[in-house]
Amino acid sequence: MTSLLDELQLTDAMPSEYLSAPVSELHERAARAKDILGERLFILGHHYQKDEVIRYADVTGDSLQLSQIAGQQTADFILFCGVHFMAETADILTTPEQAVILPDMRAGCSMADMANIDQTERAWLKLQEYFGDTIVPLTYVNSTAAIKAFVGRNGGATVTSSNAVEMVEWALAQKQRMLFLPDQHLGRNTAVKLGIPLERMAIWDPIKQKLELKCELEDVQVILWKGHCSVHMNFLPKHVEILRDKEPDRNILVHPECTYEVVSISDYAGSTKYIIDMIEASEPGSKWAIGTEMNLVNRLIKDFPDRDIVSLNPYMCPCLTMNRIDLPHLTWALEEMVEGRVINRISVDPKTAQEAVVALEKML
Repeated sequence: MTSLLDELQLTDAMPSEYLSAPVSELHERAARAKDILGERLFILGHHYQKDEVIRYADVTGDSLQLSQIAGQQTADFILFCGVHFMAETADILTTPEQAVILPDMRAGCSMADMANIDQTERAWLKLQEYFGDTIVPLTYVNSTAAIKAFVGRNGGATVTSSNAVEMVEWALAQKQRMLFLPDQHLGRNTAVKLGIPLERMAIWDPIKQKLELKCELEDVQVILWKGHCSVHMNFLPKHVEILRDKEPDRNILVHPECTYEVVSISDYAGSTKYIIDMIEASEPGSKWAIGTEMNLVNRLIKDFPDRDIVSLNPYMCPCLTMNRIDLPHLTWALEEMVEGRVINRISVDPKTAQEAVVALEKML
């Protein structure tokens, strides 16, 4: 006996009429489709999504938080308004009978793409030559399912920006060294917080396949993958310095995906949830400059009009890949489901999913 999802047809090209339809009409159609689908549908919205999309989310949150929520749902369709690696994690944590859908398959993550499995396997072999069996791998959840699986089968775990300190402590209690991928900046900022000197951190360049270090090989404690977030790299020390000169009373709050040079001279640094919680707990009239994705900053400005909130970089743009998910793609995905078709289903093969779960469970 075939399931409902087995019978659904697959398609992946959005008709052009969705791009030309008036915004008001698209909102009416999206709301109607969501209403028709009812409890068969659950929509997840990442904090970095546009307002035109986030308004349809049943829940909003960080990437791992949303994937965990997805795993608790019984809906046939889990529509993930985020990026590809997030939908992969949701697929890993849901049942095979549920369909995890990404409205636009172009919604990727440049950071996650900076560590593919071939590069990682090659790096691991080389690092084993250098250091032997003394390394625990950790991967930021902003990574592909294949990288999570690699970490799982090599005794490591996943990490979020909220629990990075605890997970790095855990890793360094297991073995002498840690490989942190794909974001060098979260890895560096976390290690510094734990008192590890910068000179005892090496960088693995996956393009040159070369280890960059400033100490003797045997003194290396932390190996950082040469990857980064293209959004958070746009916050620079000069942005902090300009604000310090002009408005010394403005609090500077940044995400730990920013560079060490920025984090070290800011007032506060923490995850997206940390940033939101800090603003919620702040006093009316307090002044903030926030170094993170612009859709979130704009939403905080709107939600807390009695705080004086600006972006740390006044010329900041929203995350381009996150913004692939827009009202036309959302409406298209919803209407296809109403017609009994699934578009852009995200499926992780069982072996990769099983190994990735090992890494996720060690963290959870």
